[in-house]
Amino acid sequence: MAALPLNDDYPVRRAPVVAYTLIAANVLAYLMSPQAATAVWYSADMVERFCEIQDYFMRWGAVPAEMFGYVDLAEPVVPECGSLEGKSVWLSVFASMFVHSGAFHLVGNMVYLFVFGPVVEDRIGRLRFLALYLVTGLAAAYGFALGDPQGQIPMVGASGAISGVLGAYLVVQFRSRVTTLVFGVVPMRLPGWALVGSYFVLQYLLYVTTSNAPGAGSGVAYAAHVYGFVAGVIAGWVVYRLRWRSGTRLSDVY
Repeated sequence: MAALPLNDDYPVRRAPVVAYTLIAANVLAYLMSPQAATAVWYSADMVERFCEIQDYFMRWGAVPAEMFGYVDLAEPVVPECGSLEGKSVWLSVFASMFVHSGAFHLVGNMVYLFVFGPVVEDRIGRLRFLALYLVTGLAAAYGFALGDPQGQIPMVGASGAISGVLGAYLVVQFRSRVTTLVFGVVPMRLPGWALVGSYFVLQYLLYVTTSNAPGAGSGVAYAAHVYGFVAGVIAGWVVYRLRWRSGTRLSDVY
């Protein structure tokens, strides 16, 4: 992203327990994974460590062919590394939201969750925010899988669920202004709707231009970002409809 959000000017009224817990869970999951230097209980041998990393992603990643039942369990890229016996496909779809391919992948996602998550949680309530995060993450995973339902490359990362948070933000708190580093160096205060809207437009353009280009795979699941965002917009709109019908502030209800 050319723009890095730093702070939203909306004053939250209570500690964003769920948003911070999700951040902590993502960080902990990475620190315990075989690609992290802190996970000293994995093998120090480079070949064995490679197999452990591959098995980790295949076991906890969302694999389209497994999700749609084309295969019981996908075959590892290097068969000598081991099998996935005992893997739960449903569990792996949810677990994939907390698995990251590297430190930069993790930090990039957590910055967006840290800035926008507390605002959305404050506006719609803690339990609804947790449900939104998980449901939009699930929608993002299946949206990604629809593009290649027989694919055996695992998808990992929280970006689909975080895109859902951004989609909900566009509905429930678009009036905020966000302090942002444009091109990573120039600080500016931008309307929240402009920043979040430009994020979706960019992800959509990248999705439609790379998905049809032969050999253009970038390793980034743009489809998950698009589907997660759209699911977040729908979920945010539904929450607001319920709010006005009930005549109460849903953010005051847990």
